[in-house]
Amino acid sequence: MYRIAVIPADGVGPEVSEEAERALRAAARCYRFDVETEWFDWGCDRYLADGTMMPADYLEVLAGFDAIFLGSVGDVSKVPDHLSLELILGIRRGFDQYVNLRPIRLYPGVGTPIRTATPETLDMVVVRENTEGEYAAQGGVFKAGTPDAVALQTAVFTHKGCERVMRYSFELARQRSKLGSEAPVGRVTNCTKSNALNYSMVFWDTVFDEVAAGYPDVETDMALVDALSMWMVKNPEWFDVVVASNLFGDIITDLGAMLQGGMGFAAGGNIDPERRFPSMFEPIHGSAPKYTGQRRVNPIASIEATRMMLDHLGEHQAAEAVGAAIVEVLAEGEVSTRDMGGTNTTDEVGAAVADRIR
Repeated sequence: MYRIAVIPADGVGPEVSEEAERALRAAARCYRFDVETEWFDWGCDRYLADGTMMPADYLEVLAGFDAIFLGSVGDVSKVPDHLSLELILGIRRGFDQYVNLRPIRLYPGVGTPIRTATPETLDMVVVRENTEGEYAAQGGVFKAGTPDAVALQTAVFTHKGCERVMRYSFELARQRSKLGSEAPVGRVTNCTKSNALNYSMVFWDTVFDEVAAGYPDVETDMALVDALSMWMVKNPEWFDVVVASNLFGDIITDLGAMLQGGMGFAAGGNIDPERRFPSMFEPIHGSAPKYTGQRRVNPIASIEATRMMLDHLGEHQAAEAVGAAIVEVLAEGEVSTRDMGGTNTTDEVGAAVADRIR
């Protein structure tokens, strides 16, 4: 029995969460395992009601689950983003989900504004450091509200934090074996900016080189984040696994989402590789409040997040079935939401994928 916590949160989150659960239950029936979901009404509406996005004991509540599914967080018309974001950041930090895993691939039948991206050329994974770096929330404002106001935002890079996410990246490259059966088995690209950030990113590069020395069978590459953004568009086929800091990984994965056809196809996992705590899976698109209740948003990213969750839980056959169902539905092009040029609703696309899983 797998116990899954569902936090639909805000905007279109409940709609895409329903389709994620539909796919999850279809896979569970086909591959004969039990799943139990529990939904939590945490989010901006809760904040308006009692001043908190989630209860004080939220980590204790979630700790008893095998995994977490998150819909989408935020509605700036209700709660400022820097407050609503504490829901997701609190879970990431509290459960030490130090790997943010972002597969970037183009499905057959999906259009992309980038002509270099094809199903054959676009197949990479970005491993983003997820708990420290530029998003460590260290700093403050001195003399706020005066002409002399000064804001300080300190990035935090620890040797442990850098090493463990880089080691995960090299292990992932070995598993993917994208470059073939002969050495090198894969490639890890170090996304950096050490030409300008002479402390944090030079430190990051030093740790990368230390880790890389233990993986002589894996090819390595280095690219400054601005150049990497260019090369992702120009030659996406070059990239296999990219490891990046919290901020840089956040930015380049949105670029990756456009390569793969839009935010409606992009999913992510917040992973604790040691499995001390539940990991969390989500579509990476926003909450899109203006579309709430219209059932027009693309559920594929949420269903892909379900595939990632199943794979993490060890239900590999079920995960492969979900992935295959996504590919089949998109390749046929008979059922599609507006972002794909179709007229189908969120639940119609979700139902089509679930039918294929069955």
